Amino acid sequence: MFGLGPTELIIIAIIILLIFGAKRLPEIGKGMGGAIKEFKKVKKEITSEDPDVQPQDTHKTPEKANTPPALEDKVVNKVMDQMPGVKQAMHVKKKAEQIKKIID
Repeated sequence: MFGLGPTELIIIAIIILLIFGAKRLPEIGKGMGGAIKEFKKVKKEITSEDPDVQPQDTHKTPEKANTPPALEDKVVNKVMDQMPGVKQAMHVKKKAEQIKKIID
């Protein structure tokens, strides 16, 4: 598993515990689990919507006009709903980008 031994995993777990605290870990795990579940669900929906697309045709680009919202957009929205800190971080990032545009 990425060349990490049990000692490294324990150290990483302790650092995560110190950063987020014991009360937040179940909440974060629930959010990540929900995001993964939603990702699988959306992936399944997208693959079932395109029955004419076969695995050997993956090198062809689909038409942009008829495509449903991007998988990444759906996953981002679900993660932002599930994990409160991510929404705040994205908001701060957008403001920082706006300030950078004003400065440049």
